[in-house]
Amino acid sequence: MKIDLHSHTNCSDGALSPIQLVQRAQQMQVDVLAITDHDTVAGIQTAKDYVQAENMRMQIISGVELSTSWHGFDIHIVGLNVDNHDPIFLERLSQQLEERDRRAVRICEKLHKCGHEGIYDLALAYADGAQISRNHIAKALVQRGVVTHAQQAFTKFLGKNKRAHVTPKWISVKEAIQWIHDAGGSAVLAHPSHYDMTSKWLRRLVNEFSQHGGDAMEITHPNMAADKKRLLQEILKDNNLLASAGSDFHFPSRFTELGRRLEIPDSIVPVWHDWSMISA
Repeated sequence: MKIDLHSHTNCSDGALSPIQLVQRAQQMQVDVLAITDHDTVAGIQTAKDYVQAENMRMQIISGVELSTSWHGFDIHIVGLNVDNHDPIFLERLSQQLEERDRRAVRICEKLHKCGHEGIYDLALAYADGAQISRNHIAKALVQRGVVTHAQQAFTKFLGKNKRAHVTPKWISVKEAIQWIHDAGGSAVLAHPSHYDMTSKWLRRLVNEFSQHGGDAMEITHPNMAADKKRLLQEILKDNNLLASAGSDFHFPSRFTELGRRLEIPDSIVPVWHDWSMISA
């Protein structure tokens, strides 16, 4: 059984619509797919309705990826099996989306001071009704010819300590875990190997995540080096967490394809071990 518990649609910063994502997952023979857009559950019902209408055997997991702040780091917490219709959860997510928009406005104000006007409106057009993200701002900078590609927008303007960087006021890791639990879900520390921190700080992060009631941690990712996998498995066991796996898919790519190389060792308990809808 092929399971991918971390993916994005164009309801946040992914390239594909919810239906296109499901079609891509089917093409890649994914059996269980969690849709985990940034701070929104807007695409989940569309995906579930499509799977049902097309009589697919694929299981869609209702998910979300919450942005949090921890000692100056932006840490992402994935929620799996959340109630995407829960009114309290939806209200809480709206607070996150409002902060995303405030950050986008402040970023574009800084870009304006750098001589680059009208970026916010252009980024908003790229978002096309979805939440506005730094990726949309990066695309706007590319279109204006300010940079040649999106990554350059981050290295010159949007990245940490760059001229247009804005530190968002996200919720805490503890709050994110509580929000997810209140919505009936499991809290998962997303892509721990991606954070720019030493192994000492990573161990501290995972320990605090576990102490706050976190449930699981992603321990593998497409193209992750073997030594990183061993380190994450060690930290996982030290903190008695369950294991999760997801591609963090945003767009078709040979580097982060849906369902690719996400196997979890038999010696480690996966987050889905007691999910009734999964038999493997």
